[in-house]
Amino acid sequence: MVSDRDTIFALATAPGKAGVAVVRVSGSLVGQVGAALFGDLPTPRYAALRVLKDAQGRRLDQALVLYFPEKNSFTGEEVLELHLHGSVAVVNAIIRELSDMTGLRLAEAGEFTRRALENGCLNLSQVEGLADLIDAETEAQRRQAFRVLSGDLGVLADGWRTDLIRAAALIEATIDFADEEVPVDVTPEVSQLLGNVKSQLDLEISGVDTAERIRTGFEVAILGAPNVGKSTLLNALAGRDAAITSEYAGTTRDVIEVRMDLGGLPVTLLDTAGLRETEDHIESIGIERARSRAEAADLRILLIEANQKPDFQIHKGDIVVAAKADQLDNASDAVSGKTGQGVAQLIDRISQELAERSAQSGVATRERHRVAMLRASEALNAANDVLQSGPEYYDIGAEELRTAIRSLDSLVGRVDVENLLDEIFSSFCIGK
Repeated sequence: MVSDRDTIFALATAPGKAGVAVVRVSGSLVGQVGAALFGDLPTPRYAALRVLKDAQGRRLDQALVLYFPEKNSFTGEEVLELHLHGSVAVVNAIIRELSDMTGLRLAEAGEFTRRALENGCLNLSQVEGLADLIDAETEAQRRQAFRVLSGDLGVLADGWRTDLIRAAALIEATIDFADEEVPVDVTPEVSQLLGNVKSQLDLEISGVDTAERIRTGFEVAILGAPNVGKSTLLNALAGRDAAITSEYAGTTRDVIEVRMDLGGLPVTLLDTAGLRETEDHIESIGIERARSRAEAADLRILLIEANQKPDFQIHKGDIVVAAKADQLDNASDAVSGKTGQGVAQLIDRISQELAERSAQSGVATRERHRVAMLRASEALNAANDVLQSGPEYYDIGAEELRTAIRSLDSLVGRVDVENLLDEIFSSFCIGK
């Protein structure tokens, strides 16, 4: 039976041949593992060279060994790291040896990180940040994920939570001691606390969509009439033949996607079917998909013939460029995927537009974060309305504040109601 108290182990680096492979062990039996494999554990957090042996005393490998004591490791438990030669045979031999030890088992997916969460080494948002950091493909994704992993969202949530606990404590004190003299009217301070938290929440909520786009990638759709050069432009932007090109109109029937890195931002380019009236059933399906994906895209490149107007609506932020710059006398603000003319300038325009949007992103990066903050903001609206109705409704206001606090707690995966009572007693010294 699997137990969260078992000592667990797993390969912590990618499988396959490499220069170094790291096997991690976490749990209370780390000392016994060390004694069985190589002898005494090394000085905490200092690497030591050790010869690893099996139960019969045969040499398995020579490795760098790191030991982290309890409360000073990634999981919060005792942790042993074996930095092995990155041979598949060496790794398999060590894994077999660990598997034969009593009390040890192979870790489940994400179990080291889960233990870090359960032991208070990471909060829930940091766990999400760690997952994003591992998946990061671009510089912007790396920076954003590292901010979340570093605890920036938790710091914000803690600040908001502290202010709301203070506001709730003031209201609770008024309710519980309505028949006694309260030192001051709490309404102005409570209103200010709620207003400050709500304004910060709303600002962070407004940046979630952009932050989520940095995490998952922006979509940039190339739109235009048939045979205007969309597929050729896509190939030029991607630096490879991702789409079929020909002189025949209507070659592209479905949406073609190419993922790339533009200025450190993750971008998926969409080559869409040419927009025109057609009686071809298959082509009409492609055109409908093109219009649908283009409407949902974050940015659209409208490729048009010189001196012609597009037959589709231009949205704010769209980039309109003339096609086939190599055939034009005046090629300013034009592009040619065939010769590459204007492609660098177009990439700069796309990168600049997306960079400006990215500047509006916050620390919250997921829909879960947005929903939790939105619930908290709505609860603060309700609490403020109650506050303006008079002290006889303060009990309802206090409950709305508790709802807001619980919503913020869900951001970091924490549930704690005792701090509210602690704040009441410590701030007002009312336990005479």
